[in-house]
Amino acid sequence: MPKRTGLFIAFEGGEGCGKSTQARLLYNELQRHDVPALLTHEPGGTPLGDRIRKILKVKLDFNIGPKTELLLFAACRAQLIKDVILPALDKGTHVMCDRFSGSTLAYQGYGRGLDLDLIESINNAATGGLQPDMIFLLDIKPETGLRRKHNTDSDRFETEDIAFHRRVREGYLELSRRDPGRWTMLDADRPAETLAKTVFDLVYPILNKAVP
Repeated sequence: MPKRTGLFIAFEGGEGCGKSTQARLLYNELQRHDVPALLTHEPGGTPLGDRIRKILKVKLDFNIGPKTELLLFAACRAQLIKDVILPALDKGTHVMCDRFSGSTLAYQGYGRGLDLDLIESINNAATGGLQPDMIFLLDIKPETGLRRKHNTDSDRFETEDIAFHRRVREGYLELSRRDPGRWTMLDADRPAETLAKTVFDLVYPILNKAVP
């Protein structure tokens, strides 16, 4: 893959962990320092992705099989990379993404029980080998995270049983253990402002002094 000039940062974690908040706070802080930055999310972020998101996230009157779910997420990701992420990175814009391929391994792999090698293969096909430079895992007990949510009755993933969410958390912890150079685990029980400062302090040195 050609050398990129922008930094690619993903935020991962289970339901209610606060990753969306931290992605937004980092984006806002970079904007405040006049650093070129872009905030996006998965699934979605493109017209196609937003349509597929509605199918993936909202409870329907029919079931979506685990492999179908996996492929739909991959389709969203491929489109997001092509239309949004790569163009931004290539022109030196730093990208904050609320979820990326780690979510697929945690949710469809550890959560749904799909073969991890199959998921890795599909992830690689969808991303063309693109990986985040940094991944922040907002770790939280599933029981705590789910209590923070307000739309549980309508969300396909939030309505899964607690055993599913525990498997997802264990998956995330395993992913972070396997690649400590890329993954940084944060205690999502800490105040949002404290976490945001920690994130910024870790990102700052890698921006090549882009932040004055």
